[in-house]
Amino acid sequence: MRGVLGLLGAAAPAVAFAQGVPSSAQGDVALTIYNNDLALVQDIRQMSLPIGRHRQEFPDVSASIRPETVTLNAGGTGIVEQNFDYDLLTPEKLMDKAVGQTVTLVRTNPATGAETRETATILANNGGTVVRVGDRIEVLNQYAARVVFPTLPAGLRARPTLSVTLDTTAPGTRPVSLSYLSRGFGWKADYVALFDEAAGKIDVQGWITLNNNSGTTFDKAKVLLVAGAVGDSGNGYNGGYRPQPPRMPGNRPGTQSANRESIGDFYVYPIAGRTTVAHAQQKQVSFLDVGGAPATKAYHFRNGWLASQSEPQSADTVLRFSTSREAGLGDALPAGTVRVYMRDARGQPQFIGENAIGHTPMGSSLALKTGEAFDVKVQPVLEKRERIDSGEWERSVRYRVTAPGKATSEVVVETEKVFWRTTMSYKVTNARAVPVTVEVVQGGLDNWWHDTRVPTESIKGEQRSADERIWSVAVPANGESTLTVQFDTRY
Repeated sequence: MRGVLGLLGAAAPAVAFAQGVPSSAQGDVALTIYNNDLALVQDIRQMSLPIGRHRQEFPDVSASIRPETVTLNAGGTGIVEQNFDYDLLTPEKLMDKAVGQTVTLVRTNPATGAETRETATILANNGGTVVRVGDRIEVLNQYAARVVFPTLPAGLRARPTLSVTLDTTAPGTRPVSLSYLSRGFGWKADYVALFDEAAGKIDVQGWITLNNNSGTTFDKAKVLLVAGAVGDSGNGYNGGYRPQPPRMPGNRPGTQSANRESIGDFYVYPIAGRTTVAHAQQKQVSFLDVGGAPATKAYHFRNGWLASQSEPQSADTVLRFSTSREAGLGDALPAGTVRVYMRDARGQPQFIGENAIGHTPMGSSLALKTGEAFDVKVQPVLEKRERIDSGEWERSVRYRVTAPGKATSEVVVETEKVFWRTTMSYKVTNARAVPVTVEVVQGGLDNWWHDTRVPTESIKGEQRSADERIWSVAVPANGESTLTVQFDTRY
């Protein structure tokens, strides 16, 4: 490599080399990238292989390669041994490897610009570079000199390299197919949704966001993305990006099969054509563009058990839509983030909120919280809590007691079940100029006692689960409504 690499940092000298930088040695590259920090790299290179045992190097493999996963197919060739050289070239490692070697120091006179050269021996590189120049010892810094090395030290690689000992029975030039798994890759989906509340429609564009932190650039690669976390021992890896589904009424998994290629239980999202996946790069590619899908806005408020508020609380704003073929986006949605926009009075799209989704089958119903309503408030109040003694729920419990050397005795314990009646009110206010409907949810109803009862309610509710009951409270424009409910519980 020729020329100067540049300054090393605040306490290190500049370095230069006397060799050229070769172009990538990769061949026809295909990347299959999964969600959980994993990719399958397939690289087909044209190589001339001599007969017998010989060492063959494969530079420009991923710096995050898992060497134990390497497979090689060359026809008439077998692998005897393989080594992955990951001690990569950096200025600091170069200095470490060069301790004891002779180098050339190039100094520039700041006044005249004239260069002088001296031969030096590197003595140490511990928090700074110490050199011997003639009969004196110097500590180099970034302004003192640049260091020119005639060659790279042994064992130090400019690029990640896989070294393989092959045994070839049929010599000649042929395609050599190299495959391996690598860390450092990942992708997710990002969705841009434009919601038209008046029309009840939504436009959605889906973007694949691809990241490469493998330490290696892959030029003009065929890229295939697999939606799903494949089984991977991973030395304790925790499974990658997996957002938790939101706790909103209306989320329901679909049962429709998407018209997409699949591998096993995973959907495949190919990137059209070839693309360069550069190291430390984030790339975005569109994969979904749907206009005019039905969508609605809702308001949602969930109250905890016995929770009472002295001040009204904002209701959640919820966007609902479907991924179904007939009345939705018509596709399976990979995990990612949905960002929602609405047009303002001037027609400009403005951001109103975002939320994450998991891998979503086609035909699913989605309810995403986008924010908290300014004008729609709910104030839950614990009005009364009274004890109820109910003779009809009395129980007798018998215990059988056995002691060594004594006859078995039976003990009868009479216990009376005590119940509580809780009266809650939920005052819902609406400062908007249009009427709204607010979904009010009371949580904590089960709480391990398993027999909560609702003797009275001012609005008919629906038991969403053993733990939650939901009411749809209609609130007039610039008005208010009050929901009153009684709960009978064992504790």
